[in-house]
Amino acid sequence: MKFPRTAYVSLWFPKPSETFIFREVQTLKSMGLPVRVFTLYAPLKKHLSPEMHAFPPSESLGSLKTPMLLGTLLRHAVSEPKRILSMLKRGPFNGPRSLEGLGENLWALCCGLHLAKRFEQEGIEHIHAPWAGGPATAAWVASRLTGIPFSFAGRAGDIYPPEGAMDDKMESAAFVRVNHNANVAYLRSLTKDHGHKVTLVYNALTMAPEAPRQETAHDEFRLLAAGRFVPTKGFPVLLEACNILKRKGANFTLTLVGDGGMKNSLVRQTEQLGLTDKIRSTGFLSHDQLSKEMLCHDALVMPSVVADSGGRDGIPNVIMEAYAHGLPVVASDVAGIKEVVIDNQTGFLVPQKDEKALADALSTLMADRENARRLAENGKRHTQELFDPETNCGKLIELFSAHSRLA
Repeated sequence: MKFPRTAYVSLWFPKPSETFIFREVQTLKSMGLPVRVFTLYAPLKKHLSPEMHAFPPSESLGSLKTPMLLGTLLRHAVSEPKRILSMLKRGPFNGPRSLEGLGENLWALCCGLHLAKRFEQEGIEHIHAPWAGGPATAAWVASRLTGIPFSFAGRAGDIYPPEGAMDDKMESAAFVRVNHNANVAYLRSLTKDHGHKVTLVYNALTMAPEAPRQETAHDEFRLLAAGRFVPTKGFPVLLEACNILKRKGANFTLTLVGDGGMKNSLVRQTEQLGLTDKIRSTGFLSHDQLSKEMLCHDALVMPSVVADSGGRDGIPNVIMEAYAHGLPVVASDVAGIKEVVIDNQTGFLVPQKDEKALADALSTLMADRENARRLAENGKRHTQELFDPETNCGKLIELFSAHSRLA
């Protein structure tokens, strides 16, 4: 069977915090799909793992390409003004979620006009955007100009809350991929006529241990939390839970891995709660460095919350990575997390924004290390089945093949 030449359109690639997209593309290529990555922004250079550095570079746009992209926009505006005006109304200016979202989508429209020609030159037969924001806008524009079928994925912050253009994108797309079951019903609720296009395909496992796990005797229970320092991760709730544990005399430490806009406020909170002796912060770690941290910790904590804006996680990939490394997980019941963290089977699930419930679950976990190992083993088996790379990427190849110029 001949697989379609497929273009992946993203903002950045590879991006250190988007290991799931990197692993997906890597697996698709290894399975024989001729896939090329095109990015709307310039390449990232920091925090890339060795295998990301070694991966063939994507074709990138970025601020240095602004004159070329504006020239392309001007030519299209002169030759087909009604079409460009329609795209602007249905795309970037159709209910943007924020000024940042408007800017991203305006840039994406310009990129899409340019990429349409590149896709024709490359013989692309299907276009896929792994995010529903700017990448999907660029894919939608290129598809409208060329007739090449396109699809996009809806995951987390790109669809919570949805932009006004979501229904138009869903109408034009061949299918819409979601990576957990909770988003199936959610995206279907946003459209009257196109819900049948929403298709569940779980992510591929992103990271395997680089070395066997070595169980060593130690008194303190070593907790690990990793993610961007943004409201949806719920790290302030975790710090409050740690304060409860410390007051109870629990013997534990917490390693916080990540960086972001909330860094200073988390540092202040740690100091105000008197937790500086309990908490270690590493900053952002590359994929391979995080793997090493997982091998020397006892459990992962993922206290996700729904932010005031409506933004939320899907299923944080760090959860599956933790299971692959033999760690049990304590997490909050947000979005698709319960599809992986099954309470008292693969970990403990607690209500979001409830520091007492989180502290109680951690206390229960720390009190019985044998049960913690059982939960971790159950979680490992569950995620290996649900997030098998070849199975899930095989489903994507089938979808791309069924909705391509070859079909």
